[in-house]
Amino acid sequence: MMTYTQAKIPRSPGKVWLIGAGPGDPDLLTIKAARVLRTCTVWLVDDLVSPEILELADAGTRIVNVGKRGGCPSTSQSFILRLMASYANQGHTVARLKGGDPFIFGRGGEEMEWLNQQGIPVDSVSGITAGLAVGSALGMPLTHRRLARGVTLVTAHTVDGSRPDWQALAQSGLTIICYMGISQVDTLTAELQLAGFPSDLPVAVVQQVTCGGQRHITTTLAELAEDVRRHTMASPSVIILGAVAAHQCKPGEHPTFADPVDTLASILPLEAVYSH
Repeated sequence: MMTYTQAKIPRSPGKVWLIGAGPGDPDLLTIKAARVLRTCTVWLVDDLVSPEILELADAGTRIVNVGKRGGCPSTSQSFILRLMASYANQGHTVARLKGGDPFIFGRGGEEMEWLNQQGIPVDSVSGITAGLAVGSALGMPLTHRRLARGVTLVTAHTVDGSRPDWQALAQSGLTIICYMGISQVDTLTAELQLAGFPSDLPVAVVQQVTCGGQRHITTTLAELAEDVRRHTMASPSVIILGAVAAHQCKPGEHPTFADPVDTLASILPLEAVYSH
């Protein structure tokens, strides 16, 4: 637990805000999130929240680390719930500050339901989840008219051990973004191939999306597990499955998936391209 000072004296009835801190880059914190955070007297903070965001706290804000990360020692969810309730019942405005978005693999729904049951006022602020931020981080379209007609966010880690319907997803033509799959990449790879995903399917793995330590590999499904080990890719990472994974464009480069209309526009007058 990290405490900067004693918490500010509450000035209003207690309330909890479930706030998404974004994928890591502090510049991706929303304006609303920054504004609401400044009204909160207690912050309960996940591991994946960047230190720069914590610098927004006023001097009198109590900051409590309640980290949760797969494969690492974590604060129990039941303790976090009790902590939110305790501070709110003391009259504090509590920020439950989570990496990404609170309602995308962030237990925001469970926490909001529980707080409502306790009669504690609760509200939320969206954040940018890593699975969507990865597109701009790599210059990679998650949807594209010729490559992918949609995107699906899935998790490879569930409470009851159930798995996504990989067979249906293999036939969907969608970009698949898998969270929490890096620690079981061998099992995941085998399941995907058994479900019908082609062995040569392009795959990207991105660690610490938008953070200073971001790094990534591009491979194929057949080589995924071996390449993850070779490059020591670790959590937190997202795995992108689909044709778009092979179409990345760094700033200043020309994409390899140029639209036919864009190509025509570069050699013809606009009137000729759009006259019809």
